[in-house]
Amino acid sequence: MRSKKSVLFLGLAVLLVLAFSLVALAQDVAEIEKQTADEAFAASDKGQPDPDWAGKKFTIAVLASGPRGAISGPLYFWRPYWEELTGATYDIAEIPFGELQAKIFTDLATGTGNYDCLIAPSFFYGDYIANDWIIPIDDYFDDPRMPKWDRESIAFPIRDLLQWGDHWYGFNNDHDGMVLYYRKDLFNDPEWQAKFKEEYGYDLPVPPTTWQEVLDIANFFNGKDWNGDGTDDFGITIHLKVGEQGFFNYIALAGSFVCMPAPGDDPTKITRYHNVFWFDPETMEPLINTPGHVRALEVLTDLTKAGPSAMISWGLGEAWDMFLRGNAAMCFTFGDVGTLSQDPRSSSIQGKLGVAPIPGSREVYDLANEQWITLDEPNLVGNKCGASWHGVISSYAEEPDMIAHFLSWQATPEINHWNVAWGWTGIDPGTTYDFLAPVGTATIEDYTITGYDAEDITQFLDAYYTLWFEYPRSVPYLRIAGASDYIESLDIHMSEALSGQATPQEAWNRAAQDWDRITNRLGREEQKKLYQEAIGYAQE
Repeated sequence: MRSKKSVLFLGLAVLLVLAFSLVALAQDVAEIEKQTADEAFAASDKGQPDPDWAGKKFTIAVLASGPRGAISGPLYFWRPYWEELTGATYDIAEIPFGELQAKIFTDLATGTGNYDCLIAPSFFYGDYIANDWIIPIDDYFDDPRMPKWDRESIAFPIRDLLQWGDHWYGFNNDHDGMVLYYRKDLFNDPEWQAKFKEEYGYDLPVPPTTWQEVLDIANFFNGKDWNGDGTDDFGITIHLKVGEQGFFNYIALAGSFVCMPAPGDDPTKITRYHNVFWFDPETMEPLINTPGHVRALEVLTDLTKAGPSAMISWGLGEAWDMFLRGNAAMCFTFGDVGTLSQDPRSSSIQGKLGVAPIPGSREVYDLANEQWITLDEPNLVGNKCGASWHGVISSYAEEPDMIAHFLSWQATPEINHWNVAWGWTGIDPGTTYDFLAPVGTATIEDYTITGYDAEDITQFLDAYYTLWFEYPRSVPYLRIAGASDYIESLDIHMSEALSGQATPQEAWNRAAQDWDRITNRLGREEQKKLYQEAIGYAQE
């Protein structure tokens, strides 16, 4: 029998070997990262930078995530390259998510001009447009100074977010949407499949395609030690903390209960009662407390009972970590989890990752006839949930052309795809050049060279391609003045329901009252005009 001392020394030796291996791996990855970045820089279109830009500077407002964090990280990474290219530079002003609206809107409303470029959430657009705070960028497309980027390659749901009316305002960058992550090793285990069928009477779906299936699976795996570590595990993990980004989870889930397809030849048509989510486009009456929304919140509330009770106060990182460490069977969230699952420093599930586009519902509420409709197939409604962070130019910027050059260069296929492939950037796939043949032009090596498992990344990309290019309909994005105020109200009252302080109906009745007050404060007719423009509604 070994002595305790020898076991201790053996354990230390193993840890040292592991530590040295991780250091060596990090060095190799850093070298590959630099090599592939240099190649992307060399291949990217660089335009014809104006010599007068040399020595000048502008300031970018962006999410506070640090030099290697999501969205802000690429700005630090690529700055030396752009400085070499133009002789100009930029400062990076990091702002926490909860402070973005206040700081950016105050700067714009007062005309202070601290921020020349804004890489901010897409739901700021209504305020941008209503107040003429940002400039259109159409004239830059044929400007020989500007690097050329491929607007046609962008998925339509994201492309819409970069435009307003007949003009482009945003430069391609990030493509946020929510998909469902699950443990494919667990779901494909014959033993668990047999037990699930015995308990629920149908085959364990791999992957689930409806929210009822998700709820059944979450309940089935919750409270069982299916990873063999001696403690009970969870069915699902969700980030639901007020003031962060939990409201996006609700929107992604609710779409299929709320957005009724239009009758006739075009199910995607937006009418007063079809493919609407937020307001009645004729009256601006809130839809948040209608039966579809109430049912969706009931389902989300039930899902929270199939996971850690603490997750109603969890931010992104805490919820993701539960899944990545192998203690939750499912998670539905942004593309970041696909990347983080491949990092051995944060994940134990590389090679075990299943990914599917967002599920749907076989029941959808018919607003026109005020009744529930049962469909033969799930009502699949995509989502562009998230900020879809991208750059716009402030009307107060002193050097808009210089800023347009930087943002155009970042939007070139070579640079943008590099950011997607090296997922630590927080920039998710959403263009044809991000996806594998035959639907796209990327290669599997673009991703495996960065550390992705080939099967994991294939599932990840397939799920996102389906979400962006094959789901015919998507939840309309809220882009009207005061969008942040409406969303804050949704977020607060959603939390009341999830924590048991209110029923889902009570919570959404309170939200509807808030929304009416916000609409009246900002002007109902003005808001209606913006809303109709934002969702593409033509009065009937």
